Amino acid sequence: VMNHPGETKPGYQPVLDVHTAHISTKFEELLTKNDRRTGKLVEENPKFLKNGDTGNVIMVPSKPLCVEEFAKYPPLGRFVIRDMKRTIAVGVIQEVTHKDKTAKKK
Repeated sequence: VMNHPGETKPGYQPVLDVHTAHISTKFEELLTKNDRRTGKLVEENPKFLKNGDTGNVIMVPSKPLCVEEFAKYPPLGRFVIRDMKRTIAVGVIQEVTHKDKTAKKK
């Protein structure tokens, strides 16, 4: 988190920019808070992240989005979080969970 006026909590809904896509996304769950310099785990399931914090977050886009893990294809694995016309955070995608294609639409 680079430039957020308060705390980033689960339920936060910024804009996710990946490659050329700009999609609204929701912070579903904060998994970890890590040390900024070493990357070592500081806290599991933190209540919030604030300026200067790093962590792992589960994000759910509002629409289907074409992304890939950074290790497999770096151009589709980098993202920027924007809100209020400001860059809030940057990061890389570590894991992608695909929707079940067999589920029926109602």
